[in-house]
Amino acid sequence: MDIADILRIKTTVSMAELKRNPKKIIGNADDLPMAILNSNKPKAYLLSAKAYEVVLDFIDDASLIKSIKARRGGKTIKVKI
Repeated sequence: MDIADILRIKTTVSMAELKRNPKKIIGNADDLPMAILNSNKPKAYLLSAKAYEVVLDFIDDASLIKSIKARRGGKTIKVKI
């Protein structure tokens, strides 16, 4: 099994490659996560700004779902519009 299969990440790059040409590596990342490897072990993950915003949206949604479930079945107020 390949390290990319274990991480479920399609793109990996070594720390040495990142140091040599960070602009190229970041440019190639597109909107997909990338694992930064040191001695073939993941040391960090690189996300584009767009991918990071998607992650933040998921976290926000999870928080809202938790609040909704906690309030389910609670007191309701009728509102006439």
